[in-house]
Amino acid sequence: MLSNLASWVQDVIEQMGYLGVALLVILENLFPPIPSEIVLPFAGFVAQRGDASVWGMLLAATIGSVVGAWILYGVSALIGPERLRLFIVRYGKWFTVKEADLHRAEKWFDDRATVAVLIGRCVPIIRSIVSIPAGFRRMKLVPFTILTALGSLAWNLALIGAGAILGDQWDRVENYVGVFQWLVVVVILWFVLRFIVSMVKRRKAS
Repeated sequence: MLSNLASWVQDVIEQMGYLGVALLVILENLFPPIPSEIVLPFAGFVAQRGDASVWGMLLAATIGSVVGAWILYGVSALIGPERLRLFIVRYGKWFTVKEADLHRAEKWFDDRATVAVLIGRCVPIIRSIVSIPAGFRRMKLVPFTILTALGSLAWNLALIGAGAILGDQWDRVENYVGVFQWLVVVVILWFVLRFIVSMVKRRKAS
């Protein structure tokens, strides 16, 4: 399946060029099975081959990143914090999450929104997800857009640049990003475990 997906991604970029890259990056934000570690390095390879410009590919990918982030932000903003809070109040017990936990999470994001969005756009797995709390908290759209564009620009430059440098070995980039992704997964699991342990301790104390 991954092989077929990679072939489809390559066909889209070959046939549609900059527009194909922008559309694929929008989809990658909304549907994670479309991996940026295939889209962006191949875009760099196509540019290095002389069929496009590296800067053009970088611009197309960054525009796609911002548009995809806007969509997730907009959906989350429409749902809004009140609906999320009602959901937690009604069903949170099934996920061992209380309304107080939601308040803490909201405060954490409010205090670190700038860093969360800027750095989050450079981290695998978190890249798309960070738009969701920004939408729930209805972060101001202009700062959100600027931070998303800057963070995405750094990520896109790294992967497109790597694809251009490696040339016909562009697919090696996926292996390095894969290792990085596993490290991110381990860190996320560690934080989740800490969160669960702290909740259990608070409940025992109460």
